[in-house]
Amino acid sequence: MSENAGIAGIRNVTVVGGGVIGASWAALFLARGLSVTVSDPQPGVDDAVRGTIAEATPALTALGLDTSALTARLSFEPDLATAVRTADLVQENGPERLEVKHEMWRVIEANAPAGALFTSSTSGIPATEIATVLKAPERLVIGHPFNPPHLVPLVEVVPGDRTSKETTERARAFYLGLGKRPQVLRKEVPGFVANRLQAAMFRECVHLVGEGVVTMQELDDIVTSSIGQRWAVAGPFRSFHLGGGEGGLAHFMDRLGVGMERHWAAMVKEDVAFDEPTKQLLNEQVKDFGGTVDELAAERDRAQIAVMRALGHG
Repeated sequence: MSENAGIAGIRNVTVVGGGVIGASWAALFLARGLSVTVSDPQPGVDDAVRGTIAEATPALTALGLDTSALTARLSFEPDLATAVRTADLVQENGPERLEVKHEMWRVIEANAPAGALFTSSTSGIPATEIATVLKAPERLVIGHPFNPPHLVPLVEVVPGDRTSKETTERARAFYLGLGKRPQVLRKEVPGFVANRLQAAMFRECVHLVGEGVVTMQELDDIVTSSIGQRWAVAGPFRSFHLGGGEGGLAHFMDRLGVGMERHWAAMVKEDVAFDEPTKQLLNEQVKDFGGTVDELAAERDRAQIAVMRALGHG
C-alpha cells in the first residue's frame, strides 16, 4: 500500500495514549501504510512506543505486511489539541476512568477536523456515557480490540444511543480495511461481549486452580488441547449444535441441557476473588510457564499467526 492510499478515506491517525494497546494499534496502522501521531504526555513514551513497535514487527512481517521503514510515518505530539488537528481518525486509548475520557474528548472534539472519525478502545465504558460531553455525540463509536490489536483479528464496534449509522459503518469499513474482523454489537452492554466471555471463563479457571484441582499450567494445557482448538474452528453455539448429533442444538438442549444447568447452578454458588491467598498461589505458579513475559509473548505470537493462517484470517 502506498503511503497516501489510505483506508476507507483515512490516511492520518492520531493514537491517544501510548500504552500497550495504543502502541500496538500504532504498529498496525503504520504497517498498513497510514501516518500515525501518538499523543501521550508521559515521559519516555517515545521510547516505549518504539520498543513495542519493534517487538510487534516480526508478527506483522509474518502476516505479509510491509515493515520496512515502519516508523518513518510515526510522530509524537504530547499536546492533545495539536495532535488531533490533522487527524482523519482518532483512536483513544486513555485510562479506564470516565472523567479522564471526558476531558480528553472535550479537547479532541474542539480541535479535530469536522470530518474526523472518533473511536475509543475502552474495554467497558459505553459510548453513550463517554459521548455525554460531546456537542456531536453521533461522531463517537467504540472500536474495542482484543489484545494485542496488531495481531488478534477481532474489533468490537459498539455504537452508543446517539452514534450515527454513518459513523458505525465508517468504523466497520476502516477496521475491515485494516484486515481486522469487526463485529458490530446490536446493543450496549457493560464489558461488551469478548471480555464478558473471557471473564466468565477465567472466573472458573481461578476457582479450579484455587481449589487445587489443577495447576495453572495444567489448566492452560487442558484449554489449548480442547476448548481452545474447538472454539477456534466453531464457536460455542455451533459446537454444541454439532454436539447434539443429527438433532443438533435442539437435541442437545433436550437431552444434555439438564447437565449443563447443573454445572451453571454449582458455579453460581462458588465465591471467587483475587484475595491474598489466591494471588499468592497464582503468582507462585507463574514460574511454571518457563519464560519471561517477552519470551512467552513472542511464542504466543508465532502460534497465533499459525492459527490465523490455518483459519484463513491472516
